[in-house]
Amino acid sequence: MRKVIIVDDEAQVRKGLHWKIDWEEEDFQIVAEAPNGKEALALIAENRIDLVLTDVRMPIMGGIELAKQCQENYRNTKVIVLSGYSDFEYVKNSMKEGVRDYLLKPVDPDELQEVLKRMRQEIENDKSKQLELERVQRLVSTQLQEVQEQYLLYLVKEEWLQHSIVKERLKQLKLHSLLQENVKVQFITVEVRDLIEHSNRVKQLQMTFQMLCKEIAEKQSGVLSFYDPNYTNMIHFLRLVDDSNNPSYLVKSVQHNVKVLLKLEAVIGIGNIVTGITEFKMGYISSLLSWSQSQLGTHSQVIDETVKKEGIADFSPELEKRITNAIEQTNLERFKSELELLLGETNKQSVLSFSIMSNRILFSLSAIAKKYDMETTQTQRFIWESQQAIWELNSQKRVMDHLVQLARIIIEQVSNTRITDGKLIVDGVKRYLDQHYGNDVSLTALSELFHINSAYLSEIFKLQVGQNFSEYLVERRMKEAKKFLKDRHLKIIDVANLVGFSSSAYFSTVFKKHVGQTPAEYRKSLTVFSDFE
Repeated sequence: MRKVIIVDDEAQVRKGLHWKIDWEEEDFQIVAEAPNGKEALALIAENRIDLVLTDVRMPIMGGIELAKQCQENYRNTKVIVLSGYSDFEYVKNSMKEGVRDYLLKPVDPDELQEVLKRMRQEIENDKSKQLELERVQRLVSTQLQEVQEQYLLYLVKEEWLQHSIVKERLKQLKLHSLLQENVKVQFITVEVRDLIEHSNRVKQLQMTFQMLCKEIAEKQSGVLSFYDPNYTNMIHFLRLVDDSNNPSYLVKSVQHNVKVLLKLEAVIGIGNIVTGITEFKMGYISSLLSWSQSQLGTHSQVIDETVKKEGIADFSPELEKRITNAIEQTNLERFKSELELLLGETNKQSVLSFSIMSNRILFSLSAIAKKYDMETTQTQRFIWESQQAIWELNSQKRVMDHLVQLARIIIEQVSNTRITDGKLIVDGVKRYLDQHYGNDVSLTALSELFHINSAYLSEIFKLQVGQNFSEYLVERRMKEAKKFLKDRHLKIIDVANLVGFSSSAYFSTVFKKHVGQTPAEYRKSLTVFSDFE
């Protein structure tokens, strides 16, 4: 309940305001009274006051000066001024001094209720903003957390180079729990919806929602959270699974906090339990599919569509490679054949299995589009329409037609890339290195990823960029290392790991060669420069 203080030098006026309306019904509580602004400030300092109703003219300190003081020292406290007709213009001109609204004496109960309604909304908005600010300040993720989240998204959405590179990167990012050979995990997708249709609050509270989910994940053992920009208003959790835990506590915690703190509703999809990092994509897709079975509307829902693994067709790395190769080799007919083998009517499978396989193919196509910088409005529209067709689960042919259409668009772009002087390919390689500079990337691995001869890639990269591949990669790593060194929560070995070095000694040697200082010296110079400023 919002706290109110009434300030007036006439006791009868203060008493009369008590009886004007049912304050509790309006969700307000009068917690104190004061005969002047000075005493009111003392009360405000002791209590977290949401709203002040004050007379204009009082001894010692008047209402306008009180409003000024509140604006300077208690910015979340709203001030309503009570005035007579003779003060009307004076009060109107004082609005810039921190006065939020005014009421004419004698106060009309209906007008008082209307003002309280407006103030209640303002207070609610301010508290939401304050909650967001506090959480951002308290939970601003370190550089390590940010890179961890980005890598989780990479694991569930994009084409990997080599399994050994993935394991080394997980080790560098201190995600040791995911390195176990038979690690069991479960993905949980959470979307927020507003009770009030056409409200903008979900968008306004998006950052707060993300911070809240991070906080929930941090408080629970074996739980990580990450954000996928393709699914707005959503956060995804990855939780480690063992015989002693289940997702109910996490689900209830998310629902409760979203409802109480954000005044929003949570729609939650629970995915299948999968084993090993090679199954992460399958687990992620299953949580999205569970969510997609939610009912329209704004009420909280939990959809658990988990099934036994025997009910899902296997989508091995070899199958994914065949799909990718067909696109990279600009062979649409081969892609159609692979698609028919995987999703065609002769391949008897359940609706859920079909949906998961379709999503895996869609993710593969999306990864290729991203690799070649094809995330245009047209491509994004086709990706979204394909996703919608999969979620609707009502037409096998419609899903396949959408995937073929998307493949045709991507193949045309890949074909255009192949017939240029190499600039588009080099641009794609640079984008990949800019995103994955921390991986143990080799020229051979990149040539395989972009389906191009390694010697030719080396030649055109040097021609287009002016430096060879390894020089560019090291330069990029040093640039990122400088950013990470600004975060004093990170040790030198942490920075080394983040930019792809397993040894802090070797990292220091390379850093000094390129920057002229050791990492420790560079960090110290930042402090000296900051003090000088």
